[in-house]
Amino acid sequence: MKKVAYSEIKCYNGQAFGNTAPALFARFPIKFPPERKGYGETMHKNYIRFKYCVDFLFALFMLTATSPIFLVVAIAIKAEDGGKVIFKQLRTGKQGKKFYCYKFRSMKSTTVAFDKDHPVISDKNANVTKVGRVIRKFKIDELPQLFNVLKGDMCFIAPRPLLPVYDSDYRDWELIKFEMRPGLTGLGQVNGNGHLSIEDRKYYDAYYVMHASLFLDLKILFKTVLLVFVGEKKFLRPVTEAQYAALKREIKINYSSNDIICAELKLQASGK
Repeated sequence: MKKVAYSEIKCYNGQAFGNTAPALFARFPIKFPPERKGYGETMHKNYIRFKYCVDFLFALFMLTATSPIFLVVAIAIKAEDGGKVIFKQLRTGKQGKKFYCYKFRSMKSTTVAFDKDHPVISDKNANVTKVGRVIRKFKIDELPQLFNVLKGDMCFIAPRPLLPVYDSDYRDWELIKFEMRPGLTGLGQVNGNGHLSIEDRKYYDAYYVMHASLFLDLKILFKTVLLVFVGEKKFLRPVTEAQYAALKREIKINYSSNDIICAELKLQASGK
């Protein structure tokens, strides 16, 4: 798909960000247009609020239930190489704001070369520790993100948070992703995850925010459990051009991106 050039995009107030940074994304204020008003929008927003409350309570329960796993993994990581147990990494969350995402450390070094087009590091990578291979296979390395849920940085099911290095790559219609807290698992993760292109993953992120529901969340939860045992490739579903076009039209009709997201993402693009 053709990416909108920075020169073609204006902020809502009609001003670009200046020559030192790309003009980013937000053409409209943070409001749903009249077509989205009413019962449907209210139900969607109420479900998201309900979802966040349930996620907080479930995170408390899960921290208690998995505390023995936390202890065993922490001991195993320390025993293998004596390094840090928890790895934290800056990610972009709701409204484009940055937060530290927590994981169990699974690699020997945290300064591995990063490829934006192939961001998922294989478990066969020489930098992955022996303990890391096990905890990554069963997604145990993600457990510390329960603390992110309690802090309000994340929720259980929603678009996964990406590194700030991607902040300047979003098209205007993809910014809807930042209207929700990011999740521990999401639609992209159960449709191929690392086997998808970054563009396909962003499609699934935007699709989820537009269609979040209890049924969709239950479907994602079920598939998340399955992929732990059968692998991500079994669920690979690349996105077609027709799907891109349909979602883009739907978002442009029903959603307007906002100035807060525009400003937050601009900070990364300007290097501030």
